[in-house]
Amino acid sequence: MKWCTFFIILFTCSFLYGAEPIIRVSKPTTSVAKTTKRAAEPKGEAELITSAAEPITGAAETIKVAETKGTAEPITGLAILNKVDENYVAENRKSISTMIIKGRRDKRTLQAQSWVQGVEKSFTEYLSPARDRGTKMLKLEEELWIYSPSTDRIIKIAGHMLRRSVMGSDLSYEDYMEDPKLSNMYSATIIGEETIHEHICYVLELTAKKEKIAYHRRKIWVDKERFLPLREERYAKSGKLLKTFTINEVFQLKNRWYPKRMIFKDVLKKGEGTELIIDSIEFNVKIPDYIFSKSSLRK
Repeated sequence: MKWCTFFIILFTCSFLYGAEPIIRVSKPTTSVAKTTKRAAEPKGEAELITSAAEPITGAAETIKVAETKGTAEPITGLAILNKVDENYVAENRKSISTMIIKGRRDKRTLQAQSWVQGVEKSFTEYLSPARDRGTKMLKLEEELWIYSPSTDRIIKIAGHMLRRSVMGSDLSYEDYMEDPKLSNMYSATIIGEETIHEHICYVLELTAKKEKIAYHRRKIWVDKERFLPLREERYAKSGKLLKTFTINEVFQLKNRWYPKRMIFKDVLKKGEGTELIIDSIEFNVKIPDYIFSKSSLRK
């Protein structure tokens, strides 16, 4: 959902200075070893990036380690988390995404447009299907409101209601509300290295710094070249596995790597999980102040 998390936060929660270009992604593939190919950068205009079904080649940016008397300092868990946050978090962003909910008996597809400012403000409007069109969600710091056009009511989501599913998906309102910046919420320890989809990954164990966090512990597999968590497991304080998250395809904009296709799975629910696809995304765009107001819910 920032990862809805934040990423998560991608569909229900997508991120003013400077003008980073628009990204367009299409032509879905199933391997994480797929990325977008950049067009030549026109001066003074937004850059368009389209998906290309080609293997990732060459070396991506890696963390530089300091050297003291000829000995390189080892990378730390915090340094890795900071690199992940650099990929995910922006001053603001606007995106359109598709969510495919693969339930026990049926499959539902929804599309939404989202505006996100920093880590405290987000606004999402559902565009399709027809029965969900016009449903809106507004997050302001630690408060969340939902507007339903069928009842013309604004409801505040709080307390135990935050654990409910968002639109029947494998994501909860708690996921939507999470701070997408992992380094704000967790301390990190490197516990090993493993290979996922032919990419060598740091394996990190994250432990919550605060009590009021949805997942007390996480285990993440971070691509050593691109610093994206290709796999994640989220645990309760008791140690019980609650959710998994997998990135299947990525794209690049300048020095930023971002997930294009990903799967969320609530292991306590039946079904194949919820797939999230980023259709388009625009970073560091100007967002009108009125977007992040309760009055915008009924507009």
